[in-house]
Amino acid sequence: MSQTRKSVVVTGASTGIGWGVTKVLTERGFHVFGSVRKAADAQALVAAFGEAVTPLTFDVTDEAAVREAALQVEAVLGGQTLAGLVNNAGIAVAGPLLHLPIDEFRKQLEVNLTGVVIATQAFGPLVGARGTAPQNPGRIVNIGSVGGRNANPFMAPYCTSKFGLEGLSESLRRELLPFGVDVVVIAPGAVATPIWDKADEIDTARYAGTIYAGPMERLRAFMLSIGKTGLPPERIGEAVHTALTVAKPKVRYTLTPQPMQFLISQVLPKRTLDRIVGKRLGLLPN
Repeated sequence: MSQTRKSVVVTGASTGIGWGVTKVLTERGFHVFGSVRKAADAQALVAAFGEAVTPLTFDVTDEAAVREAALQVEAVLGGQTLAGLVNNAGIAVAGPLLHLPIDEFRKQLEVNLTGVVIATQAFGPLVGARGTAPQNPGRIVNIGSVGGRNANPFMAPYCTSKFGLEGLSESLRRELLPFGVDVVVIAPGAVATPIWDKADEIDTARYAGTIYAGPMERLRAFMLSIGKTGLPPERIGEAVHTALTVAKPKVRYTLTPQPMQFLISQVLPKRTLDRIVGKRLGLLPN
């Protein structure tokens, strides 16, 4: 790796948004340290991007492994500062809250929120959050969701994590003011990634004896359909590049394949939205 090339850490780089971000950043001259959980995924990154990428093998919930990876990155940087940390790794858990296994809810928050804190604590100093004054600071980009502002039924675990990420990012942005390290949220709508394909794996059978069986099936069909028409992951990569490179980035970038629908969801009264969503999924009382 060239000692003058800017470097970025991207968590969850093996597929989907993380892959798209890695593709865009490497094409535009960045070196990417991409986190994966499997050796095969590490090999795939190198096969696709060559010397422009260095795989890091860890799970974002494994604090010791993440800190060890940060030491590896620090050694390669040789005193340079990371241009950015992109907190992308995440999962989506679905199910009605009244019946959802608590362990699944805990896992959702552990990966999507606690994992962000673990990665930020480990790599934050390499982005410039150390010492007593700004020293060539980089930026932290957190991948949120439109679901961090508007929550759909049966997506409470996921939306809770993304609502929480909004608050985490705002607090962190203000805490990092002394170091000059900015924090930016990228909030995509539907993106054409494997996370939507997993909707077909949602076990609705365990809710068969509840009033949610039919609505859950409708939600699954909806998720599969929007996954096919979502934004390409590279579009999110372009937004990340913007957040890392423009002189004065916004604090939040919203990207959605249906901007008018998103706008309507922001301006309509919540009770009106309740009725629209309830009618669509069959949740209104008879």
